[in-house]
Amino acid sequence: MKTKMKVLYVASEARPFIATGGLADVAEGLPASLVRKGVDCRVVLPLYCRISDGLRETMSFVTSFRVQLAWRKLYCGIFKAGYNGVTYYFIDNEQYFNRNAFYGEFDDVERFAFFSLAALEMLPHIDFKPDVVNANDWQTALVPVYRHVFYAQNSFYAEIKTVFTIHNIAYQGLSDFSCLGNLLGLPDWAGSLVEFEGNINLLKGAIETSHAFTTVSPNYAKEIAGGHADASGYDFGRGLTPFIRERAWKLTGIRNGVDENSNDPSTDCSLYQNYSKKDFRSGKKENKIRLQERLGLASDPDVPLVAIVSRIDARQKGCQLVIEAIERGLMDNNRMQFVLLGAATGGDREGEYMEHVFKNLEERYRGRLAAYIGFVHELAQKVFAAADIFLVPSRYEPCGLTQMIAMRYGAIPVVRSTGGLADTVADSLDGKGNGFVFNRYDGRDLLAAIERALGGYENTQGWGILVKRAMECGCGWDNGPSDEYIQLYKGLL
Repeated sequence: MKTKMKVLYVASEARPFIATGGLADVAEGLPASLVRKGVDCRVVLPLYCRISDGLRETMSFVTSFRVQLAWRKLYCGIFKAGYNGVTYYFIDNEQYFNRNAFYGEFDDVERFAFFSLAALEMLPHIDFKPDVVNANDWQTALVPVYRHVFYAQNSFYAEIKTVFTIHNIAYQGLSDFSCLGNLLGLPDWAGSLVEFEGNINLLKGAIETSHAFTTVSPNYAKEIAGGHADASGYDFGRGLTPFIRERAWKLTGIRNGVDENSNDPSTDCSLYQNYSKKDFRSGKKENKIRLQERLGLASDPDVPLVAIVSRIDARQKGCQLVIEAIERGLMDNNRMQFVLLGAATGGDREGEYMEHVFKNLEERYRGRLAAYIGFVHELAQKVFAAADIFLVPSRYEPCGLTQMIAMRYGAIPVVRSTGGLADTVADSLDGKGNGFVFNRYDGRDLLAAIERALGGYENTQGWGILVKRAMECGCGWDNGPSDEYIQLYKGLL
């Protein structure tokens, strides 16, 4: 009998247990797809105190032991739960995870060093020996480092391969080099593995010590290894490009997918009215009317509704381009409505300033523009269903999920050609594309792309063809991405 491949997926968040960004969607969708394809994939997460009581009630205690992190001998409890066919493990330590915040704490590097070490230490205790351990982003970057430094000669761990996935290279897990031994518990000889420009850089250490590393789209892999900056001078590799280029032989770009079950307009219980690609017009109109009523917009099912669901971020998400496009006359010269749903990250002063700008624009264009500051999942789904045109004008975008979700709901994306946006959206100018694309990071170019989309909306028959084409795009995990991970894992074995 053929033995199943075994994979441990290590992440700092995953739906439905905890979510702050796209990583949580990936850590839910990819393992479930791998399981459907015959892989014994299990996920390990921190046991944050803010996981809901209802989800905690599904967990059972497995075991506990002590983890030696530098000079500290720390309690580690292991809990277990099942969700969507996937086994989830939770690492319990109240000193590190009984916090109101998930990230941004003064001891983040120490907290996630403990988590990374505990994820490896737990394996003999739970009687699970994976063939591959797939770690994600800086929070778990020490997993391949610790495996290389402490466990490479251990018979239990020796044959385990490590894969490290970069979801956003902008966050690298930096700390002072003096933390090497006292905080991380690494010996002096291992300093060269994690040192970069005089500091500890956990992302660099993971790239160095993993057997393979990936990014969340093929184009983003080219960008961070290519050494080129865009017209605005943005450095895609954030200083690591030469280092990555030397190790490009073990780099693979694999596009993220979306969960097609939870993002299905025909079954999504968040919507005012369900619909399918066979008959989307009446459903989208009803969702638009009801959303207009909720957000204080003028009731008009025929007006084109342009939307953005995004973190309000001046550095990445292109929200300032949206403001510039509005200031250049987007709302004045076109019969349209606009909806923004999003919020700045805590402490991002530029983002918080833009929140105020959008609220001021709401006052100026009362009844035509709505700015909802915050994030509510069910409202986001309603926006996808009501929108006709959906904006993702990012300066950089490792993959992006919202443009793929928007297409599932028949909202046509307007995107900048970067990262995974370029891999998932093709301009409809040739009659075969699924959206509208602009190249320069400039508000004028965004405005021109939106106006092209608005012009397309006026052609009722052509727009219907475009919407159906977008809804038929295969963006799910089962439509290729999980197969690529399986091939990567097999190649290492």
